[in-house]
Amino acid sequence: MQNSEALIVVLNDLVKINNDRVAGYQRAINESNDLDVDMKATFEGMIRESEQYKQELTAKIRQLGGHVETGTTTSGKIYRTWMDVKATFSGSDRKQILASCEYGEDAARKAYESALASDAEMDAGVRQLIVAQQEALANSHDHIKKYRDAHLAVS
Repeated sequence: MQNSEALIVVLNDLVKINNDRVAGYQRAINESNDLDVDMKATFEGMIRESEQYKQELTAKIRQLGGHVETGTTTSGKIYRTWMDVKATFSGSDRKQILASCEYGEDAARKAYESALASDAEMDAGVRQLIVAQQEALANSHDHIKKYRDAHLAVS
């Protein structure tokens, strides 16, 4: 692949957004006093989901001969929104947590959209991997939105 350096950057960007997603959901679990068992299980499932995505992305990066980023994002335009989300958690305010998680899911989806729209050359396998992860993230977003809407209906 001629443009492998650009593709490695794109894939590392997705690794970072998944690192941020893991950190965000872990923080939601740790800082929430009133999480019900279902919501906690949902957040834990989303952490496992991102861990799986990172493994898949890592395999592709290594296949291309690249170095895998291990940290969360501290700069970069497509990641800052999730970092901002992590800063908005306000303890046991379930409504705020759900709104923040939905916002974070939107940020993750945008990162995947940016990856697919990038100029980096990607073979069908890489594109298929990114699209599959993007579709799963859309389902996660919808799941969080359902929790949020259910909470708003009860409030």
